[in-house]
Amino acid sequence: MKNFSNTYTVVFSSVMVFIVALLLAVAALKLKPFQDKNIEVEKKQNILASVNITSTPQNAVNLYEKYITDSYVLDAKGETIKDADAFTVDLKEELGKPASMRRLPLFVSTMDNGTHQYIVPLRGKGLWGPIWGYISFEKDLNTVYGVNFDHQGETPGLGAEIKEIWFQQPFKGKTIFEDSVKFVSIKVIKGGAAPGNKHEVDAISGGTITSKSLQAMLDTCLVPYQTYFLKNRK
Repeated sequence: MKNFSNTYTVVFSSVMVFIVALLLAVAALKLKPFQDKNIEVEKKQNILASVNITSTPQNAVNLYEKYITDSYVLDAKGETIKDADAFTVDLKEELGKPASMRRLPLFVSTMDNGTHQYIVPLRGKGLWGPIWGYISFEKDLNTVYGVNFDHQGETPGLGAEIKEIWFQQPFKGKTIFEDSVKFVSIKVIKGGAAPGNKHEVDAISGGTITSKSLQAMLDTCLVPYQTYFLKNRK
């Protein structure tokens, strides 16, 4: 009788585990299209934010279609890769490849006044997890038009401040080339940027590691675009 009871318990538990797993799999399958859509909308919001356009989940798709007027995928030589979709390029995956084999997404926005901006996606490692964002440039492919940064788990009140407007705003107007040809990126300076310096912004007080990580992210992600930028600036 005892053996029968044990067998029944094992069989019952196994059946319940199977049923629960099946229900979870079905739920995940049904929810995936909604999750994918949310990820797509959030990405479009972030791209728009880098050109200083505020959007909501409700209007992001329409605003994206209006203002993001073109996109390209570049190779390491700055040449356009045909039939490649910039929006679907996985930057995390690309950064794991040798530099010569990376695909480089580039988005183009057009404002109501007809000016164009060029948007580059960014991804790096913060103190506690990944950090990411977008940086946009004016037609000279040198002067920053706007930025948008975010993070997964940086410390609230410290490194997490990279997503705040007060930190992002000073990037606008900075330049990544010195004398128009030498790439210097943008430095995030602990203790404060030198007054009038076109290549520096203030680091976050108490968020030194995240600030350095953000600077490294800019260097790593912008270096591969140098060739394209120098050939196509206007």
